[in-house]
Amino acid sequence: MAHRPRKEMIAETRAKLVSAGRHAFGTVGYAEASMDDFTAAAGLTRGALYHHFGDKKGLFRAVIVEIDDEMAARVSEVARRALTPWQGFVDECTSYIEMALEPEIQRIMFRDGPAVLGDPSHWPNASACEAAIAGHLIALQREGVVVADLDPDIAARLINGASSQASQSIANSDDPEAISGKVVTAFKTLLDGLLISMPEPLPKTPPAPSDAGTASGS
Repeated sequence: MAHRPRKEMIAETRAKLVSAGRHAFGTVGYAEASMDDFTAAAGLTRGALYHHFGDKKGLFRAVIVEIDDEMAARVSEVARRALTPWQGFVDECTSYIEMALEPEIQRIMFRDGPAVLGDPSHWPNASACEAAIAGHLIALQREGVVVADLDPDIAARLINGASSQASQSIANSDDPEAISGKVVTAFKTLLDGLLISMPEPLPKTPPAPSDAGTASGS
């Protein structure tokens, strides 16, 4: 029987541990998650966890990175469907905030995450997120949508921090559903302050005539 490549085996072991850890952190929370429970669920030992992640906190950090990557892909898809670049930017930011209503994301990213790993602005993914926001702002400045004298890097840090705080306020609320609409409205109002003027939406492409309509007109 052929031996599997070492890199493939390492990747599989890490994926099993991250999956088991993610399930435990998402259901019972970081404090109550037992290393013995999720290593057993992965069919591995504590030694494997220590080797690949150092400790429970290291595994939690890897889970955070995985979820954040998934969230980034989701908000990018939301932005892609918008009618204007500005609306895409707003939708991308607010859809991220609204994910705080999803139980797994709420617990791991916005409740336990800051408590265990500290200020989200210092997390491994923060720089990439701020760079993406700055890129959006620069493009919007070139289009004459956002005020020209705005420093995009500073604004990106402020927007990223505001979206993080907005998400945490929803996640830690006694009634997340009730407060989420108010939080999103307040956040949109802050973003509107960046505008020179509200951009007009792009016209929608009219639907092609149906076969039935063509036949009836002939």
